[in-house]
Amino acid sequence: MLAKQISIFIENKEGRLAEVTAILRDADINIRALSLADTTDFGVLRLIVNDNEKAEIALKKEGFTVGITQVLAVEVSDKPGGLNRVLDPLCEQGVNVEYMYAFANPQCKNAIMIFRFDDPKKALEILAEKSIKVITGQEICDL
Repeated sequence: MLAKQISIFIENKEGRLAEVTAILRDADINIRALSLADTTDFGVLRLIVNDNEKAEIALKKEGFTVGITQVLAVEVSDKPGGLNRVLDPLCEQGVNVEYMYAFANPQCKNAIMIFRFDDPKKALEILAEKSIKVITGQEICDL
């Protein structure tokens, strides 16, 4: 049920993001979701893509530091309180959200959020108990 996310460490300077996306474009990799967090000197670009292995190879070939992280893609009801339906039971049982970002999916009537939890196994159990849909990595790649 866990999805794979690629994390790329990039210098915080003009053109580096475009360089990464050009490498992925040239490797015929489709970006499904992304998040960019920055500091003064570098940024962490987190991506959900349609082919993790191919993306990792292409980026490493060009000298980028790439990591693979396990995340959860969760369907969130697109109405007021939808996100709290996911967050409240996790909070009640002590599962921390390390970070999260949105996943653009026009094919779905609900939102999809990418979550990194401090305890993904426990998060999966809680979400299953609450009948909250977790989208598999393969389902994301197939969108």
